[in-house]
Amino acid sequence: QVQLQESAPGLVKPSETLSLTCTIIGDAITAEYNYWTWIRLPPGKALEWMGAIDYSGYSFYSPSLKSRTAWSRDTVKNQFTLHLSSVTPEDTGVYYCARERDATLTSIDNWGPGTQVTVSS
Repeated sequence: QVQLQESAPGLVKPSETLSLTCTIIGDAITAEYNYWTWIRLPPGKALEWMGAIDYSGYSFYSPSLKSRTAWSRDTVKNQFTLHLSSVTPEDTGVYYCARERDATLTSIDNWGPGTQVTVSS
């Protein structure tokens, strides 16, 4: 049974960088054909796929967020991290990490419980 645990600051100031870390339990971040992603749900809006990092460390980017995102991973801790720079109140929402089978929202087969992030001064 795969479990995903999100960690992030609950409150971030505008213009700061938000770092979202996901710890994977019950699967290996390097296991072939696993893709690891962050999804967010802003209030009143639809789910948004934010990009992904695959089992080899290759990163995929959402076109709308590419200029503000960077991916990293720690294979020893079995974690991956998304860094979102220059945040604004529009980045407020619930953030989920997930496992997917390719770099698409529709291929997700495991979700974390989600974590609330608020951008406010």
